[in-house]
Amino acid sequence: MCENLITIFVKTIFLYSTLMYSEDDLVTSLKNRDEKAYEYLYNNYKGALYTVINQFITDYEIANDVLQDVFVAAWSNIDKYSREKGRLFTWLHTLARNTAINKLRSKEFKSSQKNDNLSDYVSNIEQKDTLQININAIGLRKQVHLLRDEYKAVLELSYFNGFTQEEVAKTLDIPLGTVKTRLRNALIELRKNFV
Repeated sequence: MCENLITIFVKTIFLYSTLMYSEDDLVTSLKNRDEKAYEYLYNNYKGALYTVINQFITDYEIANDVLQDVFVAAWSNIDKYSREKGRLFTWLHTLARNTAINKLRSKEFKSSQKNDNLSDYVSNIEQKDTLQININAIGLRKQVHLLRDEYKAVLELSYFNGFTQEEVAKTLDIPLGTVKTRLRNALIELRKNFV
């Protein structure tokens, strides 16, 4: 009896591992909500999609969460996929890329990246207690306020408020190239004052 169960189990695993779909059959099965097709999709595309996600998010756990989000989105939105617009992998690739970028832009992700792990902080204090430098203690903020107004504005937003260059450009309603130029010039001026 035990041998029969093992034989059935092995045959079942072999059947699922050798199950193949053409792209059209896979899409049709996914649109029909076939769980075996979804399992096939996951097993055959997860590696490639994880690689796409990992280009944006290097943290293993977060990248895996995003990968799961991609497959949930693929399952939920498979009806939006159109063969005329491209191959299934291209659609999944775009979905993975966009999901990873959305994760990077999310407030939750930004907040988690700003917060240090407490144990890392404690060990760093022990090692670098004398090396900790407060930006106000060295007079950096005073030096920034001595700069021209346009330099001061971009430095305040980007370095002290944590804005990206794109966010600075939108906030100040100036081109991105202007933001980059002003940041570079402001840093050159600051370097002159501290050297």
